[in-house]
Amino acid sequence: MASYKLMLKKSVAKDLKAIPASVAAEIMQRVAELAVDPRPDGCERLSEKERYRLRIGQYRVVYEIAIDDTNLVTVMLVNGGQKVH
Repeated sequence: MASYKLMLKKSVAKDLKAIPASVAAEIMQRVAELAVDPRPDGCERLSEKERYRLRIGQYRVVYEIAIDDTNLVTVMLVNGGQKVH
């Protein structure tokens, strides 16, 4: 299986600062795992643009998978369960 590069939008750092450190560490561990498997069990596809949501406790990680030759996963948002489309 091909490995993917991870890119975090700048706003993700701000999102993570508002989350308790232990939970933020768990989120970052799960995000790092997206480099190996960008469509893990439990992820939900949000749109035709290869955008997905991964639930981690009460938090959601929204990310997009590049569908070209770059093998890139871009994490766009971490939030506390607000509805995201």
